[in-house]
Amino acid sequence: MDKGTLVEFRVQGDRRLGVVDRPDGKTRWFVLDERGQSHSLAPRQISYTVNGQTYKPSDIGSFQGQVQPYIDPSSLEVAWELLVEDGEAVTPAQMANLLFSESDSAACYAAHCLLSEDKLYFKQKAEAYEPRTAAQVAELKHQIEVKALKARGQKEFADRVEQALRGEAVEWQRHDRQRLEGLEKYAALLADVVRMGVNFDTLARAYPPPSPVLETMNMLERPATPPGALQLLIDLGWWDAHENLFLRRSSIPVQFPSKVLEVAQQRLDFPPTDLDANRLDLSHLKVYTIDDESTTEIDDGLSWELLPDGRERLWVHIADPTRWLVPEDELDLEARKRGSTVYLPTGMVPMFPELLATGPMSLVQGRVSCALSFGVVLDEAGGVEDYTIHPSFIKPTYRLTYEDVDEMLELGVEAEPEIEAIANWAKQRKSWRYTQGAISINMPEATIKVKNDQIDIDILDDSSSRQLVAEMMIMAGEVAARYGQAHNIPLPFRGQPQPELPPDEELLLLPAGFVRSCAMRRCMPKSEMSITPLRHAGLGLNTYTQATSPIRRYSDLLTHFQLKAHLRGESLPFTADQLREVMMTVTSTTQEVTMVERQTNRYWALEYLRRHPDQVWDVTVLMWLREDSNLALILLEDLGLQLPMFFKRTVGLGEQVLVKVSHADPQKDMIQFQEIIYQESHQATN
Repeated sequence: MDKGTLVEFRVQGDRRLGVVDRPDGKTRWFVLDERGQSHSLAPRQISYTVNGQTYKPSDIGSFQGQVQPYIDPSSLEVAWELLVEDGEAVTPAQMANLLFSESDSAACYAAHCLLSEDKLYFKQKAEAYEPRTAAQVAELKHQIEVKALKARGQKEFADRVEQALRGEAVEWQRHDRQRLEGLEKYAALLADVVRMGVNFDTLARAYPPPSPVLETMNMLERPATPPGALQLLIDLGWWDAHENLFLRRSSIPVQFPSKVLEVAQQRLDFPPTDLDANRLDLSHLKVYTIDDESTTEIDDGLSWELLPDGRERLWVHIADPTRWLVPEDELDLEARKRGSTVYLPTGMVPMFPELLATGPMSLVQGRVSCALSFGVVLDEAGGVEDYTIHPSFIKPTYRLTYEDVDEMLELGVEAEPEIEAIANWAKQRKSWRYTQGAISINMPEATIKVKNDQIDIDILDDSSSRQLVAEMMIMAGEVAARYGQAHNIPLPFRGQPQPELPPDEELLLLPAGFVRSCAMRRCMPKSEMSITPLRHAGLGLNTYTQATSPIRRYSDLLTHFQLKAHLRGESLPFTADQLREVMMTVTSTTQEVTMVERQTNRYWALEYLRRHPDQVWDVTVLMWLREDSNLALILLEDLGLQLPMFFKRTVGLGEQVLVKVSHADPQKDMIQFQEIIYQESHQATN
């Protein structure tokens, strides 16, 4: 190329003009731009050569001024329409003649600029440009339109995000909701930090963000990580600051499908025919329902009856939800999918729609209710001497709380001798079970309630009233299982293998109380389920099934289905193989429910401790988790919470220590304690 030749080249994608100055070696050229800056260019870096005359760097601005009037991208559409039919390729010079009827240097360069920037009508082929087909242009226009719509949607979404971040009310659109739901799924992965015990870096590597999430987070200049997605949802007010990620990450449905709610309403409006036409009328009995004050699903009641022969009969009346459904209908299948009611500190997720579960299915005070009643006569020792099972009508007389019953027992209320009689039999029954090998492990159990962001933690009191109810429910479970065993009925029997407890001499070396109970608890094997009877070592029973919470536990509902069909003389709704298959599904679901309940309780326990950093806690060292690194399990006695703690000194099992919370992060499932000296604790309490 000659000195003074005007050429086009690119610098980081930007179009530049420069004048050839001199060679740079054998193949390269030094080119000066309009500011006099020198660029060393290889021939392949030169994208256009302006022919016709020589230039100086100072001429570049003037030349660009001559070119500018020709730059009208819309003019290419006219040229394309003229050329598309023949499909002939054109050079920039030919395009200049066609568009401008001129062929001077400025017009030709302008045509080059238009063609090289065009992405719609023409495509480059060697030194020329050929028109795209009509179909290709139509498709490209469609893509451009889609891209523009997407960009507009992103801009509008970003505007609504800014509006929400300012605390203003936002009407989210359908596409917004899709974006936010994608963020929900990604943020819920944080639950895996707890479930899998992984750290955040491992989580980020294992779960890279899906493309829509990455796009959204990048657009909003937020970190594309699960914690980043969580914080965004909280900042937008889309999620609560304490959103239950464990529940969201699970397969547990929170809402009922509209079809299920419709069916529930229909059953309420038009009750189905009662299959148990010959219910035993027990409405003359005094029936006590005993629950926590907050309980809304009331599924058991108790009665005491003096028989003509002088014997006493205990009645355990269980709610009869099968009165309102049949196996395999919409309500049954929905309950099966849920497995059980989920009890969380913030509230419950019911197994049945509440309009049924807390209405006609429950044993409501003063209302005649359908029940499955277990009448039991115990021998003097507390073993079952005789029993009967009937679908029944009952009319609950009193709805009592555990505190009510404890007070009645303490005061010896003469007007309610039935309560005292039931309590005495419950004690006898418990003693009998211990003679049969039952194992008692007493560890404090925390109950956590959250309302209006207020966290309350209480220790579940193992009071006389709670023991009374527990013994009556265990008794009904034994009777249901014995009936199933006697009549060869497949039921969801529950059992527990005999534990291998440490020898007495070994247990005696451990401090009495919680430490010893903790050591025994570690030896207790998991309970098992089978369609044939099993011994339950922990309860001291040769056969047992759960039958007392059919509104809240699907396995109990299965027991009711089977027992009631047999009592009516009908074929069983579930064969042994069918029952085994259903039980496998339900067991898997209830394990997930248990995990969600446990994780949620732990979250709120850590949040409670996080909010009380200055509180001094009395703790007991229960057991070693890793003795070599001084990691122990401690019991916060005032709260009934068991949590890990690293000690900086040697401590002994059973030792009582004063601690404070040094760090707590519920979202990351982290808790750290520090031991404090007596003087500090004394000052803190005064």
